[in-house]
Amino acid sequence: MSEDGARLTIGRCSTCLRAHFPFAADCPWCGAEACAADRGGPWARLWLWTAVTSRPPGYRGPVPYGFGVVELEDAPLRVVTRLTEADPAKLYEGQRLQLVLDELFTDDDGTAIAGWAFTPAAVD
Repeated sequence: MSEDGARLTIGRCSTCLRAHFPFAADCPWCGAEACAADRGGPWARLWLWTAVTSRPPGYRGPVPYGFGVVELEDAPLRVVTRLTEADPAKLYEGQRLQLVLDELFTDDDGTAIAGWAFTPAAVD
């Protein structure tokens, strides 16, 4: 994690100039082999959201959990993501969110397993 918080590794194409996530060397938009890794986030705006109330196969974290689509503020890019807020009534379109590392569960060996998620910002 950088000193300015968690960041996503996104791709930026030098041919069509579009961003994508997750990073890949080949552009998913134009097919060019001209993508460079860049950092995305930590700030985003909420577009769509819901609550996941049933545990998907293989998922050992808590339920319910929030799930949604956010648009990164520093890149014209929307990302499907887990949200730390599980109550849809506490979320709204355009809400400012921050990327965080979030502990999901502790595995059988006692190791904390973390993932990334977006959490509502303290101030909109």
